Amino acid sequence: MSPPPPRLGLAAVATWLLLVALCLPPRAHAVNEQGEALLRWKRSLTNGTGGAALETWRESDASPCRWSGVACDARGSVVSLLVKSVDLGGPVPARVLRPLAPSLETLVLSGANLTGEIPGELGAYAALTTVDLSGNGLSGAVPAELCRLGKLRSLALHTNSLQGAIPDGIGNLTALTSLTLYDNDLSGAIPASIGKLKKLQVLRAGGNPALKGPLPAEIGGCTDLTMLGLAETGMSGNLPDTIGQLKKLQTLAIYTAMLTGPIPASIGNCTELTSLYLYQNSLSGPVPPQLGQLRKLQTVLLWQNQLVGTIPPVIGNCKELVLIDLSLNMLTGPIPRSFGGLSKLQQLQLSTNKLTGVIPPELSNCTSLTDVEVDNNELSGEIDIDFPRLRNLTLFYAWQNRLTGGVPASLAQCEGLQSLDLSYNNLTGPVPRELFALQNLTKLLLLSNELSGFIPPEIGNCTNLYRLRLNGNWLSGAIPAEIGNLKNLNFLDLGSNRLVGPLPAAMSGCDNLEFIDLHSNSLSGPLPDELPRSLQFVDISDNRLTGLLGPGIGRLPELTKLSLGKNRISGGIPPELGSCEKLQLLDLGDNALSGGIPPELSMLPFLEISLNLSCNRLSGEIPSQFGTLDKLGCLDLSYNQLSGSLAPLARLENLVTLNISYNSFSGELPDTPFFQKIPLSNIAGNHLLVVGAGADENSRRAAISALKLAMTILVAVSAFLLVTATYVLARSRRRNGGAMHGNAAEAWEVTLYQKLEFSVDDVVRGLSSANVIGTGSSGVVYRVELPNGEPLAVKKMWSSDEAGAFRNEISALGSIRHRNIVRLLGWGANRSTKLLFYTYLPNGSLSGFLHRGSVKGAADWGARYEVALGVAHAVAYLHHDCLPAILHGDIKAMNVLLGPGNEPYLADFGLARVLSGVVEPGSSAKLDTSRPRIAGSYGYIAPGNQNSVCLDVFKKCHI
Repeated sequence: MSPPPPRLGLAAVATWLLLVALCLPPRAHAVNEQGEALLRWKRSLTNGTGGAALETWRESDASPCRWSGVACDARGSVVSLLVKSVDLGGPVPARVLRPLAPSLETLVLSGANLTGEIPGELGAYAALTTVDLSGNGLSGAVPAELCRLGKLRSLALHTNSLQGAIPDGIGNLTALTSLTLYDNDLSGAIPASIGKLKKLQVLRAGGNPALKGPLPAEIGGCTDLTMLGLAETGMSGNLPDTIGQLKKLQTLAIYTAMLTGPIPASIGNCTELTSLYLYQNSLSGPVPPQLGQLRKLQTVLLWQNQLVGTIPPVIGNCKELVLIDLSLNMLTGPIPRSFGGLSKLQQLQLSTNKLTGVIPPELSNCTSLTDVEVDNNELSGEIDIDFPRLRNLTLFYAWQNRLTGGVPASLAQCEGLQSLDLSYNNLTGPVPRELFALQNLTKLLLLSNELSGFIPPEIGNCTNLYRLRLNGNWLSGAIPAEIGNLKNLNFLDLGSNRLVGPLPAAMSGCDNLEFIDLHSNSLSGPLPDELPRSLQFVDISDNRLTGLLGPGIGRLPELTKLSLGKNRISGGIPPELGSCEKLQLLDLGDNALSGGIPPELSMLPFLEISLNLSCNRLSGEIPSQFGTLDKLGCLDLSYNQLSGSLAPLARLENLVTLNISYNSFSGELPDTPFFQKIPLSNIAGNHLLVVGAGADENSRRAAISALKLAMTILVAVSAFLLVTATYVLARSRRRNGGAMHGNAAEAWEVTLYQKLEFSVDDVVRGLSSANVIGTGSSGVVYRVELPNGEPLAVKKMWSSDEAGAFRNEISALGSIRHRNIVRLLGWGANRSTKLLFYTYLPNGSLSGFLHRGSVKGAADWGARYEVALGVAHAVAYLHHDCLPAILHGDIKAMNVLLGPGNEPYLADFGLARVLSGVVEPGSSAKLDTSRPRIAGSYGYIAPGNQNSVCLDVFKKCHI
């Protein structure tokens, strides 16, 4: 019997088990090479690890194929990496992910806050068919190496900050079906090689302002193209005839660019076209009748070009048309009656042309119409539309024409009607009482016609009415008390009529009323002591108001303008006016006011436009506190019985005009530069006022006579010297071959709309490249720091050839002021240089706000809403509240500037046109193209006024 085997100790057993474990085949416990590459990228992310989006990426997994955003083929190789809308940070991981190159077909890293340049290494990922790096912060050029990706079908690089040109080698990507490059900073021309992309279906490169040059004729080679978008670029030249080879094209969008020449007739071959967007260019010639061949056409936007000729009646063959906008051109002739066959037409916009004839009654057949805008033309005749058939109509604008007859009462059958504007015509008869049954009506504008009769009491039924303008008619009778039922009324304009009777006390029930203009009527009685506290603008001047100005006027905390001049108001100026702390303009002139000037008026910190107390019976001295009104620009105290010293006015350093004539002021004029230059006529009639040294009346009269004589001699000598200097300077320039740009020898003509302490030399020194903050179609804008440290925005016109744009800006902005319109402070010009001075706004343009996120809070939808609303207010003011009206002509994101709190300001009025005044009977409405009269007085701010302005601030996506 053999002996038993020896018993193993615990140490020996442990050693044996370890040897067995080491001899076993290894168990998979680490991710493969491609997974490790993905993990290395995850660890390198600058904004963490991608959060929940990448939480499934674990080292313990053998393969990344089940990770979120990762897809593999049957062999386990990664073929797709898709991560969207995650804040990853860092660069595009082409180098880190190199192990994925042999198999990766789809790379989508959009909206991931990636930065840096697109690496050329991506060109080695030969299997790629889809690359989407859109919505990041990528910069630098589009690498030419991408053009090696022969299998690439979709390349999306839009919404970044890419620079440089589109690579010429783009034509090598022969498999490409979609190329999106919009909203970058690309420059240069569209390469002709684009024509090699026979399979390309989508080409979108809009929102690249520096992308210039013509659309290459080779584009006709992209015969599969369905979408061509080059909006908001610098594209110029003619549209090539080869556009007609794109027979599959559905959308052509090259708007807000610099295209010239005619729309090619070959466009009639693009029979699949549904959307034609060529607005805001400089296209000329006629609207091609070949558009009538496009039977699938739904939208035609050709507004703001230079198109001429008649509207082709064959467009009536495009039965699918939903929207046609030919506004802001130079089209003539009638509105085609064939439009009556467009049963699907919803919007017809033909504003601001030279169309003649009648509004065709055939439009009654377009039962889908919601929006008809034929304003600013030369249309005539009566409005003969069967409105009860247009049940969907919400907006009807036919203002500034030659229309006659009455306001159609049948408009009341359009139950959805919201806006009606028939202003500036020759309409007669009453305001139809039926209109006030429209519960959706918010805007009714019938100003400057020949309407007569009474304002019907039924007005109180139109409870959603927001704007009511009946100014400039022959309306008579009293203002009905029922107007107090209009709780939503914001803007009431009944000026220049024949209204009589008192202001109804019920008007205090208009809780949202901000603007009331009743000037030039025959209203009588006292001003109601209770007015809506929301009022901002009140003009009841040139009436027959009597009685006292009660203390209730001080209970208007939002009031900015109060004009009660040319009435018969008596008693004293209520000191309660000092409580209207936002008051900017106060006109109580030409009344029967007595007593002293209350010192409480000096408590108005924003009283900067004008204070008019002239032609009253005021007595006493100017309150010593008046010196605190240091922003006041215009002061008129003439024709009163005021006395005492003018010393309180010495500190009014911002005064532009002052009239104190025909009072009893005494003492010497203040020794300030302003009073040294004041015209004698503005101080006449103050017999105790000392103009120069002297103690008796004879010496004072002698001083005045001597001063008049000296001024006469000075004017004559100055005129002689000016003529002589002009002659010598002209000869010198001819002899020297002309003066250099900005030569100091050139005389400057300067006009300021408020007092500013600077010289033109101060401005010119600041016009350096380092101070450029923007450029536009008419000039370059600089930030110039004045000697007192305050910044000033200065636009220097590109050349003296821009005189038209220069005059337009002055004409449009010289006499108006609005919270959402950039403020023109003045201008300066000599023979070779033209400058415009503006308030400096620090936050750039709306374009930067939307596309670059350069303004804090750009993603705040509330801020976007406020910007949209502010621009709408500005446009409404220009169109409806300015007399004459102003058409901006170039409203876009780049022309909206943002203030310190992102408040919007409409700018760049170089293309603006000022409408002539009220249309006289038998005359035509015209655009005032003459040299503008420079207004030296301030306009007024209209309160918040909404208008149906379409702003793409909520989704700005260029096509």
